[in-house]
Parts: sequence; C-alpha cells; structure tokens
Amino acid sequence: MSSRANPKVAVLLGGPSAEREVSLSSGRECAAALRDEGFQVTEVDAGPDLAQVLTALAPDVVFNALHGRWGEDGCVQGLLEWLGIPYTHSGVLSSALAMDKERTKQVYRAAGLPVVDSLLADKSEIEARHVLAPPYVVKPYNEGSSVGVYLVQEGANTPPRLAAEMPETLMVEAYVPGRELTTTVMGDRALTVTDILTDGWYDYDAKYKEGGSRHVLPAEVPQEIFDACLDYALRAHEALGCRGTSRTDFRWDESRGLAGLVLLETNTQPGMTPTSLVPEQAQHLGYSFGQFCRWLVEDASCNR
Repeated sequence: MSSRANPKVAVLLGGPSAEREVSLSSGRECAAALRDEGFQVTEVDAGPDLAQVLTALAPDVVFNALHGRWGEDGCVQGLLEWLGIPYTHSGVLSSALAMDKERTKQVYRAAGLPVVDSLLADKSEIEARHVLAPPYVVKPYNEGSSVGVYLVQEGANTPPRLAAEMPETLMVEAYVPGRELTTTVMGDRALTVTDILTDGWYDYDAKYKEGGSRHVLPAEVPQEIFDACLDYALRAHEALGCRGTSRTDFRWDESRGLAGLVLLETNTQPGMTPTSLVPEQAQHLGYSFGQFCRWLVEDASCNR
C-alpha cells in the first residue's frame, strides 16, 4: 500500500453478479468504516468501464467488496494486476480456484482435507434422474451466498425441478447432516469457530436477512472439533494460495465425531454486512470493524 499519510481508497461494490445486492451492502459498510479510519474513500459500482474509472481516480489501493462472478473469480483481480493497483483479498489464481467449488475440492483432497462426494452434471440430467442417491444438494459450482441451492431429501421419489435461470452445469453434492460451522483466516492466523443456527437450510435469507440465523461465537463444540476447524481452515487458505482474509465453511455430523467434519468451500471475498460472520469473528478477537477494514487495506498489494 502507498505510504501516503491519507491514502486514497476505491471501494469496489455492486457489479453484475447474482450477489450484487450483498456486495452493495458490504461495500457501503466498508466504505463508511474506512472513512471513519481517516482514508479518502470513493465508492465505485463496478461496470464495463471499470478500467477507465480507476485510471481516472488513480487510487492508492482498491478495496474489493465485490461478491460472486467477475468480482470474486479472478477477473477483477487480473484487471487490477494489469493496472498495477494494490488490492485487498486474494489474487487471480486463488480467487479463480476458490470460486470453482469442484476445483476447490480437488485442492482440498490434495492437501489431505476431508470432503464429501460430489460431481458436476448437466441440468437436464439432474432433472431426469437422481445422479446421486438422496439426500443430496444441487447448487451452482461457481456462485456463492447460497444462490440457487436445492436440497433433495432422503426418500425423494423424483429428481428436483430446477429454476430456468439455473446454469446448464451444476454441482451435485452428498448432503451431510449436522451443524454448520465456519472459521475465518486473517493473514496467517485462523481466528475462531462460529456455530450457525437456523430453523432450516442456511440459504440466502438466513445469511443476509436480520434474524435469519443465530451465530454462537465461539462455537460450543468439543475442543477436538474446534481445533480441527482452525487447522483445516488455515490449511485450506494456504493450499488455495489465499491472501488477506478468507472464510472456510464446514458441516459437522456430531454422531461421527471428528470423522463427521468436512469442508464445504472457502470464500475469498467473505461478506462484510452487519450480519456477516467474518467481522463478528474479528471483533471477538479484539478488532473493531474499522480496524479490520484498515488491516485489509494495509495488507493490500499486487502480485497476490
């Protein structure tokens, strides 16, 4: 990051992905916090003219608050590398890897991290027959925030009927019963573990609507499971080559002990909204929201 006393920060938000609204919320929260920390902040709704806008603004740092495709999958990261502007969060390769859930699992397996069975299948095939034995989950393999997730229950007689806007290739993943756990990595440190409690599936509304879920922080789980989440999240962060902060999500079938803990995915652009998990974990470790945003800016670089 620039050594200027009052650096200029461009906060990228919005964008064209399915997660635009979440990104707008994240970006506005981060921009306000960075202003309170003394930075000169410009909010930039990322569009096709992003290169021209950033060239005209000439910021010292880009704070990437985009979510979903284009902003989280290596595309914007490549543009920022080309422009030579230091930016927050992960670089081109790790962003692209982590956004592709099937390739993420390949990296996990190579690192000796536990995952469940999954496959990629055509939408038409998924609607024609059970491509895995129920229960299983159907979801896009390159989106986040539980956009378009279908849970096919055990004993279901027919395959799911999928919305027309779902992509042609989807991930089908064996469903793991139990608890939803998550761990943030900040730099080279895994912070803590949150247990996410909901009345049903941890979907888009549960993640982002007030009262949609309850976060137990730190998670009330056996020490062995708590320590394993910290270990696995840091190893996932390192195996994928992540930078800045990431959040790794788990399912834990407590009836199976440690063998029931599996990784689902690693998010390189975690949500930064008032109900988001990462700021909560950072605050639990003593970082205010503003301090956490400042740390991300100070961590920014190119060649990530």
